[in-house]
Amino acid sequence: MAKNALQAQLLKAGLVDSKKAKQLSKQSQHAKRTGDSSDIEAKKSVADAQAKKMEKDQKLNQEKQQILEQKMLTANIVQMIKQHQITDTAGEVSYQFVDDSKVKKINITQKLYEQIVAGHVVIARLEENQVLNYALLPRPLADRINTKLEGFMVVSNDKPDIELETDDPYAAYVIPDDLMW
Repeated sequence: MAKNALQAQLLKAGLVDSKKAKQLSKQSQHAKRTGDSSDIEAKKSVADAQAKKMEKDQKLNQEKQQILEQKMLTANIVQMIKQHQITDTAGEVSYQFVDDSKVKKINITQKLYEQIVAGHVVIARLEENQVLNYALLPRPLADRINTKLEGFMVVSNDKPDIELETDDPYAAYVIPDDLMW
């Protein structure tokens, strides 16, 4: 009835003529009976667009979550290195090692030097606020850190870096690691 009242008001105002009003009412009744296909297609396209958007949002959220987890893991490792690093390292013996194709040098005690050469102590990279430092860690902690995330250990004397060839004539003459020049 509200529709008819509205049609009557529009006819009185002269905004719609009687033929147009009858045609619109017939079209609306036909669409109700048949379930207008254009309306169904529009709903389907809207549903598809929402599904694609939802999938894209989930993918972005997963990427953000992975980045956040990576940052948390790195922060935890840095904290572990700070808490468990060997603090009494100042000494007169210099130990030279390679980090990112650059030769670095730290001054340590003779006892720490021997422990590094033996593989009981490891040198780890500690980067904070764009400042690069090095920390000395016990081997078990360094192994635990390395299993969680690689890239922190710089010097780890647990295996020989150079494999000897079987037909090497100088294989019997191995140069020791602790040779001082």
